[in-house]
Amino acid sequence: MREIVRIRLERAGCEVWTADSGQQALEVVDRRGLPHLAIVDIMMPEMNGFELCARLQAWSDLPVILLTAVNDEQTVVRGIRFFAEDYVTKPFRGAELTARVERVLRRIGDFAYVLEPILRVDENLSIDFAHRTVYTQSRTVSLSPLETKLLYILMRHATRPLPYEFILRRLWPYEERYEDTLRVVVYRLRRRIEPDPSRPRYILTERDFGYVFAGSPPARQPRTSDTQRV
Repeated sequence: MREIVRIRLERAGCEVWTADSGQQALEVVDRRGLPHLAIVDIMMPEMNGFELCARLQAWSDLPVILLTAVNDEQTVVRGIRFFAEDYVTKPFRGAELTARVERVLRRIGDFAYVLEPILRVDENLSIDFAHRTVYTQSRTVSLSPLETKLLYILMRHATRPLPYEFILRRLWPYEERYEDTLRVVVYRLRRRIEPDPSRPRYILTERDFGYVFAGSPPARQPRTSDTQRV
């Protein structure tokens, strides 16, 4: 089944990475960086698909399509509510899967850091999302999973002010949190990445609205095509 999906998506112009298990998928991400989209089966060895999604989403906002034979209502609802942009059950039609992948990719757009394990923002700041590590001119700093995910969300929408509610829903999708909690995480993240946290360069406050990553979106590495990685 995995080979069928790979062939179908490659014919549609995607570059496809495959893995035999959830653990191997994490190793691929660690080695090669994030793809634009993950297609995940719920029933996998070592860890199930929901566990893999939770591991990835602990520090990223990677979009997921669940492709699985499990079709009971409770599982489908859980998958869509907490983990996936879409849910496709087996057996499936190849053209339909391709269309669903293309729809999600159109919606999320492109973001440079999915292309490389380490992203260079400017001369002062580089980020290794997979290892939750920030490199500045003066030090190397480890980020918590929550700080990493917040930075991921802000950078994904660089220069676009994000409302508090938007950020809160993505940081804590399973529970209700408030702006004061978010401010604490922003405060900690600024202390780790800003040259002067009292005068932030990267994470700016939009008064009575939210936050914006003010740095320019990271430049792409030269590529011969705009192939999407799945």
